[in-house]
Amino acid sequence: MGLKDLVVSPRAALLIGGAGVALLGLGLGYKRLRRPEKAEAVGVVSQLLVHPLKSGRAAAVAAAECHKLGFRSGELRDRHWLVVTEDGHMVTARQEPRLVLVSLTCEGGRVSLNGPNMEELSFPIKQPDNPIMDCRVFSSDIQGRDCGDDVSCWLTRYLGADKTFRLVHFEPQMKARRSRDSEPLFPPSEEVVYPDVAPVMLLSEASVQDLSSKMDKGVTVERFRPNIVISDCEPFAEDSWEEIQIGSVRLQRVMSCGRCILTTVDPETGVITRKEPLETLKSYRLCKPSEKHIYKSAPLLGQLHTVKETGVMHVGDVVYKISR
Repeated sequence: MGLKDLVVSPRAALLIGGAGVALLGLGLGYKRLRRPEKAEAVGVVSQLLVHPLKSGRAAAVAAAECHKLGFRSGELRDRHWLVVTEDGHMVTARQEPRLVLVSLTCEGGRVSLNGPNMEELSFPIKQPDNPIMDCRVFSSDIQGRDCGDDVSCWLTRYLGADKTFRLVHFEPQMKARRSRDSEPLFPPSEEVVYPDVAPVMLLSEASVQDLSSKMDKGVTVERFRPNIVISDCEPFAEDSWEEIQIGSVRLQRVMSCGRCILTTVDPETGVITRKEPLETLKSYRLCKPSEKHIYKSAPLLGQLHTVKETGVMHVGDVVYKISR
């Protein structure tokens, strides 16, 4: 090969040089993507709570499977049962505060409903011959399998209203709601069943204790209906945990939880005051002015998460904040 064979045209040199720069860029980008994660212990899981019935009593569990659509423990799925009116509109403790005293449990393929001064009612989880109802949760359409007339009579009698209530159950073949339809900050792919907007809500004991210290009568974490309760951290430390690992579960924070009138329902009595703890929260937990278009006048307490990696978590697991 002679010297003239090694001469490269200006255009070819440019192409070769460009390719080299591109490869270098890819290499640097790959290195950045491969940056090692740092895991910092920031707290410990003190409670795991499943709310099978939306606005119903929570079930405390020692371990929970965390799926894309939220918590599962045995046959219990978080917020997979919903009280509705006859025309399918959701009913929560905002309208019927005594719903917070109703417990829904599952065992051996059967559901049990319990409430104050009511006989326990048992019925099958699967009732394929029952009709599927078209329901409305906030501004979104979703379906639910009607749980039957006996359940409807039980709920109507318990709530004592001049209207008929029905119970529906979300089944795996049904289409979930898009979180983004309620909150634009959520990725387009994220879905929920009957929760307000997120599959997982996390709150620290210290944040609730901080709130209680400012009130005449304190409140408990149950009032705020979290799935995960964290101990061994400072008040509102959870606000800064953008990505966390608990057990084999990876969670991604999306936004703070804006609080509403539901927090004024006492989970032990089913009485709504429409005042506390909302008024105290508003005195010191409002959003930044730049976030008013997101939260408006709602005070913030707790964090809403999506599930990046499914798995299992246990009470006592260490919570790790992930950074890169």
